[in-house]
Amino acid sequence: MGVSRREFVKQSVAVGATIGVGAITVGVVSNSPNDQPPPLRPPGSLPEDDFVATCIRCMQCVDACPNHALVPMPLSEPGGRASTPTMHPRKAACMLCASDDGDYLKCTEVCPSGALQLVKKDRQNVLDNVAIGVAEIDFDLCYSYNNWSCGACFRACPLAGEAMTIGSWERPTIHAEACVGCGCCERSCIRYPHAIRVRSNA
Repeated sequence: MGVSRREFVKQSVAVGATIGVGAITVGVVSNSPNDQPPPLRPPGSLPEDDFVATCIRCMQCVDACPNHALVPMPLSEPGGRASTPTMHPRKAACMLCASDDGDYLKCTEVCPSGALQLVKKDRQNVLDNVAIGVAEIDFDLCYSYNNWSCGACFRACPLAGEAMTIGSWERPTIHAEACVGCGCCERSCIRYPHAIRVRSNA
């Protein structure tokens, strides 16, 4: 089933967690060509190198996504990643197929190559097997950390209370062990530029 939630958390800790006063950020090391941030991959993805080698660029996952969150990477993308699926949560987040029929996440259900491993829609399977990335907060930009009360990200989080909690002034805290990187928080952030974004686990 690819990288499990527990394995991912261990790897996340290994690449670095920076704890500041009143703030937690999880750092992720980039291994993309040209030092670009690693792309966000669909739920159930194999580790990045295996994913790129296994994906056949059929775009069935892109077509199956009910929220149109998946798009092919441009043909100019280096490192053999051209035409592989990625997502940009600011434009469209992974809704974890919450409002759709069926027992499995749609993209994982249609993948013919095994680049995406089948993931059931129930909460525990999502927590264990979805590791798109981890949300990070820019505390200098977040309204709730700058004398305004917002809470939009918390209300959008499908795993609120686990992946994200809030304190006074609706200040959000990300809990990396439960954050699956769906991007609903990033999509909902009312700040421009946005104060929360998902970083890949690759």
